[in-house]
Parts: sequence; C-alpha cells; structure tokens
Amino acid sequence: MNQPLDDIFNFEQSADDCVKCGKCIPVCTIHNVNADEVTSPRGFIDLMGAYKRGKLDLDKNAKDIFESCFLCTACVEACPKSLPTDMLIEQARADIAKKFGIAWYKKAFFLLLRHRWLNDLAFRLGYTFQTCGFKIKADIDSMSSRVNLPLLKTDRVLPSLRKTSFLNSHEENIDNGGKRKVAVFIGCLGNYNYKNVGDSLLEILETLEIDAFLAKSQKCCSAPAYFTGDFDTVEANAKYNIEYFESFSQDVEAIIVPEATCSAMLKIDYEHYFHDRPDWRARARVVMKKVFMATEWLQNHTELEQVLATKKKDTKIVTYHDPCHAKKMQGIHEEPRNLIRQNYKIVEMSDPNACCGFGGVTMQSEKYHFAKAAGVPKAAMIKNTKADVVSAECSACRMQINNSMGNESTTVFKNPIELIADALRK
Repeated sequence: MNQPLDDIFNFEQSADDCVKCGKCIPVCTIHNVNADEVTSPRGFIDLMGAYKRGKLDLDKNAKDIFESCFLCTACVEACPKSLPTDMLIEQARADIAKKFGIAWYKKAFFLLLRHRWLNDLAFRLGYTFQTCGFKIKADIDSMSSRVNLPLLKTDRVLPSLRKTSFLNSHEENIDNGGKRKVAVFIGCLGNYNYKNVGDSLLEILETLEIDAFLAKSQKCCSAPAYFTGDFDTVEANAKYNIEYFESFSQDVEAIIVPEATCSAMLKIDYEHYFHDRPDWRARARVVMKKVFMATEWLQNHTELEQVLATKKKDTKIVTYHDPCHAKKMQGIHEEPRNLIRQNYKIVEMSDPNACCGFGGVTMQSEKYHFAKAAGVPKAAMIKNTKADVVSAECSACRMQINNSMGNESTTVFKNPIELIADALRK
C-alpha cells in the first residue's frame, strides 16, 4: 500500500474514493454468508464515511454491522484502489468499544493477554479441570464440550490445553552450535494449545545448527484485542513488545513467527496502530523489520529446502490453506509450499485463498453462526482433495478448520512446521 498512513485513516476520503465497482462483493467472506449490501465492503466504507460526516450515529445497529466483518482483507486484495476497508473498520470498532464498552468475558480474556503470569495460571487451572467439562481428542490437540452451553455446543471443536506451555518447557537460550541465532515469537495458541508447533520449530533449528532465543518475556501480539477494538490492550502490549524486541534485536538475525496473524500484527499492524504517533511508528518499523513468518525465513535464508530434498518422500497427501494474514497481508504463499513439496504430494483445493471464517473473538463468540457458515465451503474444498493433511501456518485457522471439518473427518491439520519436522526425522 503506497498511501501515507494519515490518508489511509481518512474515512471520508476512502468513502469518496470508492467507485462502487463491486469487485469486492464476490470475494467478501461476510457477504457470501449474509448477502446484504450493508455488510459488504463498499457498504462498510459508505457507512464509515457517513459516520465521520456526522450523518450516522454509532448505535447498536451500526455496532452490529461493523462487528460483522471477518477482517479477511479479501476486499483490499480485489479493490482496484486497494481501499483499506479492514483498517477503517478496526478504527471504527475502537470507537464502538469506547461507546458501548467491551463484554466482560472479552475483558477477562484480554486481561490474560496483558499478563503472562496470569495467563500461565489460568491455562494451568484449565488443563487440570478441562476433562470435567470436555472430551479430549489428544491426536488433534482439540476437545469438545460434554454439555450444550450458550457458547459451547457439543459439536464444536476447540483447542485443548497443555499441562506446560511451550515457553515454560524449554530454556530461554538453546545452543545448537552457535553459527547463527534467531529469536522465536510463538503466539498464544502455539504456546498454550498447539505446543508441537514450537517444539517442531526447535527441531528444525537444531538440524540447521541455528541457536534459538525463546524471548520468554514476550507478550501477546494483541491481535485479538486490536480486531475487537480494545486499544488499551494494544497500547500496552505493542509498546512493551517494541521495547522488548529492541533490547535483543541486534543479537539475532531474525525474529521468526510460526503464526500468520501474529507475524502480520507485529510487522504491519503495529505501524498502522501508531499511525498518528511518528515516534512509536518509527520504532515499530525499525525493530519489526526483523520479524518473519517461519517458513518465509527458513525458505529464503537457510538451506532447509536442500536438506529436506535428501529425506524420504512421505505418502501423505497435503492440501494447503492460505491464511488471510499470510498471503493477502504479507504475500507469503509459495514459501511453505516449496518446503512441504520436498517430501509430500500437494493437491491444491479449489480456492486455497478463500477465508476459513475464523474472524476473531467476536465472530467466534457472538456471531459464531457466521463463522460456522463461512467454514462449510472451506471444509468441503478440503474434503474434495481427499488429502490426509490440511496445512496452514496459522493456529487460528487450525482452530476454525478443525471445527469446520468436524469430529468425523479423517483429514488432520498440521502446521507446515510440524510437517517439515516430521520429514526431517525420517
């Protein structure tokens, strides 16, 4: 995006720039499950322009409309003017949060994201008692509720909890020979739920003889809060992480992240968040230049592809889903495929770029019927490939896709980092 950030956040200008061509409509995730012009990209932009002109009140109806966007950025990708609908909605949601407040359970969740010690305690307690209320499916790191509750239905698949988090399972500094060194930002779902992703990344770094610094004082990137409008949490975590990264960034080649959403938040959305504060924006821009998605860095800055080529071929068929925050926001889609295809056969689904329908905290709680509807076509695409494994470098996608495929699916989800580690063991 070539526009100055100050121009990007001019709601009225964006509304005037939209030519209503309609190219965004066919790719819009919410419009495909709720075919209403109001909840379409050009509808959102028009309403935001009216809001800034003082012709639209942020009432509960407007709140419902602006909270219906999946923030998948498909419209930005399709728009001939690259109008940043997602970024405008994120700002509008902050205004909505100030006016209406944030639901208590979201506040509780975001409080955990601001304090790792509290998060560690909560997840440890959750692990201890999760079998009381949930049936555990250890083979896919998931669980389902034993009873139907308002937000937890028995047919819904959720990520299960681990006894010890990834960061608490390893030393902070891991010596693999000292030739090179990277830092690891693991992400909350990878830290507490899908722990094998981090463990697999450490195996890969060991094979490549690259030292790892786990940066144990890292805080949540704050993407869930940003997409919900809780800018107080974003403010606290973004400033903290920038200062923390500055303290060690000169000692490592890169900060690698096996999560698309976390990576995009750190190296793109921090700069967007600080658009009106040049000092913090500049600091974010400098330090986040060292942030890379894991497969992006491993493909382009190591000999991993050549090492994998020496390993045995696996008979498993893999289909790859492109997370919205990877391909659409960061342009990363060939890198994971290049690494995976060294040892696995890739069969592409009909539209790997289509959003899986995760959509964030509000979508997964208050508007789950939309998330469920958006997940149906993605699950069908995966099923039609007859793949043994569906892969994506995003734990939010993993949670949504596991749920969309349901308990009866024989296709398992694996992060590309897990697939690569599996191949290196053979």
